[in-house]
Formats: sequence, structure tokens, C-alpha cells
Amino acid sequence: MESMPSSSSVLSSCNRLVALAPSGRVSASAWRKEKGVVCILGGEKKDVAEGRIRRRAAFSLLLASPVLSVAFSAYGKSKSMNPYDERRLLQQNKKIQEANRAPEDFPNFIREGFEVKVVTSDNYITRDSGLMYEDIKVGTGNSPKDGQQIIFHYVGYNEAGRRIDSTYIQGSPAKIRLGNGTLLIIDIDTSGFEEGIRDMKPGGKRRIIIPPELGPPVGPSTFFSAKQFEVFDVELLAVQDCQRRTIAFYSDVVCS
Repeated sequence: MESMPSSSSVLSSCNRLVALAPSGRVSASAWRKEKGVVCILGGEKKDVAEGRIRRRAAFSLLLASPVLSVAFSAYGKSKSMNPYDERRLLQQNKKIQEANRAPEDFPNFIREGFEVKVVTSDNYITRDSGLMYEDIKVGTGNSPKDGQQIIFHYVGYNEAGRRIDSTYIQGSPAKIRLGNGTLLIIDIDTSGFEEGIRDMKPGGKRRIIIPPELGPPVGPSTFFSAKQFEVFDVELLAVQDCQRRTIAFYSDVVCS
């Protein structure tokens, strides 16, 4: 292996180049290469040029240090994504879901910062909005319309497969009217939830994956501390027609 020149020898070689020029100046085209080190000076005073030479020579020797080379190499590897990171994150998510007793065939979420990849079976349908769903059982009858009330059971999960709410545990199904922007008990933004159940039929069961942009608000007053995907298992029980009723100064909506 060819040895690197010392800083003093590099500086000596460059000084000889500076000394050749009158009045301590060197033309812009003057250059010389000594064992891999290039001296380039242009229109500078001799003391300024020598300072530049010293700094360049020191930096060249610093780069040649084996310790620094290893450090730069390690830094470059840490900045590039490990090709096995995705597999590792997937296995990590599966273990967390198993610990949370997530249901069978629960979707997996590979999260790297704000980037999330959803892993599901081929049975899921993805809409243009990003919402995904799988029909576990297709019901019969007509799908609900705006203004109608739907009665349904649901179980809500986060990305880790942890159950965040369940009407089965509460002992009574949920009720909402479609199209009026109402919120459920757990502050679910119905813009995504309604899209997921709008074409269901009574008696049907569906698993819905709601992306963050269609999900609920976040904060200390909600079940979610950060934007994330939500998963809901929904069972649509019934669809009811609704009418507004007015008695004297009192008005309400009755659904049956």
C-alpha cells in the first residue's frame, strides 16, 4: 500500500510552487500534484495561500485515518434502510397483536415513522379514498340511505390489535343516522365509518380498515393519541326509516 505523504512534505512541495512566483503570488493556472495531493492557488497572498495549503493537507491526512474511514462507512450504512427492516417490523407487529389477542386474520401494519404499509389477505377491497374492507358475511335486503337509522354492533381495534371499544361488551348495539355527521360514543369520525358500512345489508358482517385521514380526531380526550389506522368488525342488525315529529314547540325524530 502506498503511504500518504506527511503534512510537512506536502506543505514543502506546495511552498516550492509558491516560491516560484514573484511577489508571493501564483497564477490561477498554476498547479502541481504530489502523491495524490493537489496544490491549486490563484491570485492569493503567500501567507493566505500557505494557510489554505495547511488546512487542505491536514484534511487529506485526516481522511486517510482508518478510524475516521470506518466511522464514515458506519454512518452511510445507518442512513440506508436495512432490507430486512420490513420483515422485522412485520414480525414485531404480529407479536404485539398476539399479545393483545387480536382476532384471527387481523391485518398487519408495518410502521416506519409516519410511513405505514398495510398487509392484508387478497379478499380485501381498497377504495379510492384509501378505505379497505372485507365482507365476512353478506347480508340481505336494502343498503341504508341518508336519513335512515342503522342499528349495529361493532368492535374497534387499533393497529396493535388492541380492542378499544365494543358494543357487545356494553350489552347494547349502537345507533346512528346516516348523512347528518353524528359521532359515535368513542369519537369516531363517521366520514370513514359511514363509507365503510354504507353499502352493507342487514345481517351482514364486515371488517373495515379506516386510514388516518378518514379517522377520528386525536388528543387526550379521545382514544387515540396519534393518527393511525383503525379496524372495525361491524355487524349490521337493522335499517330503520326516520320521520320528524312536531308537537307544539317540541320537535324530534322518530325511527322505526
